[in-house]
Amino acid sequence: MRAIRALWGASHPGPSVVVTALALALGLAAGLEPWRLAVLVASVLFGQLSIGISNDAIDRERDRAVGRTDKPLVRGEVSNRAAWIAAGGSAVIALALSAVLGWGMLLAHAVTIVSAWSYNLGLKSTPVSVVPFLVSFGLFPSLATLSSPDPTLAAPFAAVAGAALGAAVHLTNVLPDLDDDRDTGVRGLPHRLGAPVSIIIAVAGIVVAAIAVLIGGRSEGVLPWLFFGVVLVLAVAVVVRMRLRGPDRTGFRLVMAAALVLAAQLVVAAGSLR
Repeated sequence: MRAIRALWGASHPGPSVVVTALALALGLAAGLEPWRLAVLVASVLFGQLSIGISNDAIDRERDRAVGRTDKPLVRGEVSNRAAWIAAGGSAVIALALSAVLGWGMLLAHAVTIVSAWSYNLGLKSTPVSVVPFLVSFGLFPSLATLSSPDPTLAAPFAAVAGAALGAAVHLTNVLPDLDDDRDTGVRGLPHRLGAPVSIIIAVAGIVVAAIAVLIGGRSEGVLPWLFFGVVLVLAVAVVVRMRLRGPDRTGFRLVMAAALVLAAQLVVAAGSLR
């Protein structure tokens, strides 16, 4: 049980749970029947476990060098070998579950996982560090629509919203670690842009996503504007928080909250995802 708890801690459980909740919301928006929805959610969860655990396994020595004692692998609660087995096994399970939902879903999910692993394996240290987030989050809404009996890619607006949020997620997630990354040789796009520019781009990503969902969601009445307003408030909160307190994890959490609000808007506008 100790090893299982440690592996869960190494999986980046907060983001993993939020992304899995997004899959649930998008599956509901796509009108999936219950068993397909359950398989989609399980597949995405295992994919996230694979991505998170592999990230900590790859970064163990870097995390140790900067004193990241919040990491289970750094504390020695689980071995790197066990982490790699868990990461690889989770990826296999994720893809096996995806195959149950069809070849389209399998291919799309494989692309998102490979894209995320490519970030972990080295793209994080390059000027194109944002690309895996654009690819994985841009394709993410299609995991739901490709899981239906009549598989199809999600509507273009959903891909735009996902990619824009992906950029915001990347920038706000990296900013708190800029100094530690610099000390260990990591220089991705946020490091090269600097915190002020990265914050502006992240907020712009949130706003672009909100506009895309507002226009593409095909909902009428006041409710879509209420969702839009909530997301704009969250975008402003990102700026205010990071200006007053400096880059911290709260900005990242606010971006993920915006993603959940937009997913909820798509659930309300049933059928708009296609």
